[in-house]
Amino acid sequence: MLTSSQKKYLKSLAMKTPNKYQVGKNEITDSLVCMLDKALIAKELIKIDLMKSVETPVNEIALDLSSKLNAEIIQVVGRTITLFRRNKDKPVIIFKK
Repeated sequence: MLTSSQKKYLKSLAMKTPNKYQVGKNEITDSLVCMLDKALIAKELIKIDLMKSVETPVNEIALDLSSKLNAEIIQVVGRTITLFRRNKDKPVIIFKK
């Protein structure tokens, strides 16, 4: 569980992170979950755009992805979801104390 200051720090990092992943009309597939899982292992913090063809509410998609990926939702802004999952072996993001 992240503290509020850690979430605030991750939000500031997310502002500089480009949106590299998209969810389209097929919504959540096994291949998408696998790809996002690998991205979380490598980067820990990812941003996902939902295309306009996605009819499911953004918050529902965010909750579904976070549960399937065992990740935390950092923020949902418009149709963009930011997820975080700590890499226990090789942490990429170091929190300030």
